[in-house]
Amino acid sequence: MTEIQHRPDHQLKTAVTDELAWTPSVNAEEIGVTVANGVATLSGHVGTYPEKEEALRAAARIHGVTATADKILVRHGDGVPEDADLAREAMIVFDRRTVVVPKDSVQVDVRDRVVTLRGSVDWHYQREAARRAVAALPGISGVRNLITLRHSTAVSPADTKAGITAALARHAPGFAQHVEVGFDDGQVTLTGAVLTPAERRSAEQTAWFAPGVTSVDNQVKLSG
Repeated sequence: MTEIQHRPDHQLKTAVTDELAWTPSVNAEEIGVTVANGVATLSGHVGTYPEKEEALRAAARIHGVTATADKILVRHGDGVPEDADLAREAMIVFDRRTVVVPKDSVQVDVRDRVVTLRGSVDWHYQREAARRAVAALPGISGVRNLITLRHSTAVSPADTKAGITAALARHAPGFAQHVEVGFDDGQVTLTGAVLTPAERRSAEQTAWFAPGVTSVDNQVKLSG
């Protein structure tokens, strides 16, 4: 495999700053960027929690950024809802999403405008749907997703491993051969080496699609 070409931190900082400015849903003027050993730290203020998420995703898109650190604060204007109001709004959202997130499967707690989700669902996409549903609520400052996945004994470890391996080959034949898949008691373990953080994230996302997966231990490294 060709080794990844490491970019100097000052070049990465410029690239992240430019990407933030390029992202229309982010006010880049309010966000500071520092980069050390490939890790991009974002600081400053944004107006909403979704804007904060978009900023972090923008930094992660940059080739050569190995990780992101979040020091962004959400600065709300006047008329911010109380915690109890935010909790009620969150439950209304879930009532309208019963097809994606089963009703009564998620509990909500809000403190200092940070939403904590608890409960259990069958699939990772349902857990992510719950997070996205509350992340879009006006007035929140953060989301802690503590929803767990129910373990199933009906899945075959061999079939799960084979299914993930086949899916990787379909999605990304360029690097799939460099990723090894292990599966035991609901946990997928990914090992190997790829060229970019995007490839590493793609392998993990693919593993989450498999039935019976309750956790993914992504040990895939960057080559170089």
